[in-house]
Amino acid sequence: MIKKMIIDPSSSNSIFILRDVISNEIYPIIKSGRTIIILCIGTDRSTGDSLGPIVGYKLKLLMKNKVELYGNLQYPVHAKNITDVINEINSKYNNPFIIAIDACLGAIQNVGKIIIETKPLHPGSAMNKSLPQVGDLSITGIVNICGAMEFMVLQNTRLFTVMQLADTISRGIYHSMLKTVGVENSNNVFINAET
Repeated sequence: MIKKMIIDPSSSNSIFILRDVISNEIYPIIKSGRTIIILCIGTDRSTGDSLGPIVGYKLKLLMKNKVELYGNLQYPVHAKNITDVINEINSKYNNPFIIAIDACLGAIQNVGKIIIETKPLHPGSAMNKSLPQVGDLSITGIVNICGAMEFMVLQNTRLFTVMQLADTISRGIYHSMLKTVGVENSNNVFINAET
């Protein structure tokens, strides 16, 4: 179990580091039969807050066999509906393992980096919103610097930074699922990636 890891997406092995960290966390979860929920938080109405929905969009074809996805560009999970979505997840699944993904603001030296922790996310904290914490494993992408006028900072975040983070996070998750859950072939026959 990891406490906190910072990953630099510009590193050539960042996807594999993320893959291995996630795989190590979810392997016992898969073995126990618990459903894995990938919860991508954010809105497409703000560049800086669009990380979660973009990751969800990139992962939409991945969800098979004990893995469910909530939040994408078409159906984002944001401040106005997150409580309802969490309630739906908890009523629909028995003790799910939630991987929560969201954008955040941070120190200037960490902008563009990914933080993965075995603790819940606190969505909306940059905007001083009181939203429920969520997640057994949290993946945050630091999209810009924190400080004053967070709303304007999120609105003026570079799309390149968000896309680089989204590419690395989605690929890391995808490869961790291949490694631990497996894939389905064209005949819908389940294949474990380790066999």
